[in-house]
Amino acid sequence: MQLLGIGPITSATSLPAAGFRGRIHKAIPSSHNHRPFTVFSLMASKVPADTSARSGGFGFLTQGPYDPPSWASHLSPIPFRTFSLGHLPTPIHKWNLPNLPPNTEVWLKRDDLSGMQLSGNKVRKLEFLMADAVAQGADCIVTIGGIQSNHCRATAVASKYLNLNCFLILRTSKALLDKDPGLTGNLLVERLVGAHVDLVSKEEYAKIGSVALTNLLKERLISEGRRPYVIPVGGSNSLGTWGYVEATREIEQQLQTAADTRGFDDIVVACGRILQFVSQLDFPRLAKGLGYAINTEEELKFVKEIACTTGVVLDPVYSGKAAFGLLKDMAEHPEEWEGRRILFIHTGGLLGLFDKTNQLTPLVGNWRHMELHESVPRADGIGKMF
Repeated sequence: MQLLGIGPITSATSLPAAGFRGRIHKAIPSSHNHRPFTVFSLMASKVPADTSARSGGFGFLTQGPYDPPSWASHLSPIPFRTFSLGHLPTPIHKWNLPNLPPNTEVWLKRDDLSGMQLSGNKVRKLEFLMADAVAQGADCIVTIGGIQSNHCRATAVASKYLNLNCFLILRTSKALLDKDPGLTGNLLVERLVGAHVDLVSKEEYAKIGSVALTNLLKERLISEGRRPYVIPVGGSNSLGTWGYVEATREIEQQLQTAADTRGFDDIVVACGRILQFVSQLDFPRLAKGLGYAINTEEELKFVKEIACTTGVVLDPVYSGKAAFGLLKDMAEHPEEWEGRRILFIHTGGLLGLFDKTNQLTPLVGNWRHMELHESVPRADGIGKMF
């Protein structure tokens, strides 16, 4: 089973079943050409509980040796060390979604709760990438992404946690290149923690490429006497992929200790670069969104309705589109989902919603001026303002 949907899937295609009985039922790219949700079968396996430093004491922000699960020990290279940057394991709970097919259950893996400043799935990759950077003696980190990149924000915070400077190359529109990028969403956190921001246009990014751009900045920093460590877009390389090897082991352990050990029939996760190996898999249906971080009014209305109905806030770039596609597929093909037990992995990205406030404003009109009749008693000093 390949459960490494976030990042370079091609590096995960050799993973064995890991105690899961796996097959991909369907994948629907939700945007950015390469952002589908992917569905896997999953059955509980017998694995011992993990007793790592995370379970208690002062394990957070500590570095330690890494011991891979036995079913991944054939992969290469195997990382030697990892930093505990996330609040893990993230919880799993039943998701009371409306209008599900009969006897269908959806459960939610809350990787959006992996930590406030480092929230989301990106922290899992950074635990391995930052350990490698420190081991190589880096004094600063270079990475690249979109103007509201969750990965860049998480990298900026992780860098400061480990006393490293962070240099971000952020992709934006040509019209905004010479303007202050503002303090919306992820940008606010990045700039508060002191990340250095270089802006490039989408056109320059498309023609030069992320690898060349990060190498240019790397060489510039080396010429200034710095020791930079480059992390690729999204932290997506063979080392970062180990973050979701660990996520797979984490889910195994949670299944083993849960009161209900029935396991899951399917796992649904927003995933990247699936078109690189689409010819190897059987996809009954494919759908494509408008593009990376671009939403239809219907998608944003869905995000709002799910938050209002279940209390779970989805991001507009990944999990929101994946959940939208999942429920749409359930509505169109209920017989294929009836009676199934599904785990949906929420990969975080809440701060990306702050960049959608103009589009969301017409959808959230539940406010009013509270009417207070003249007969209501009033006296100075009664109301304490805390």
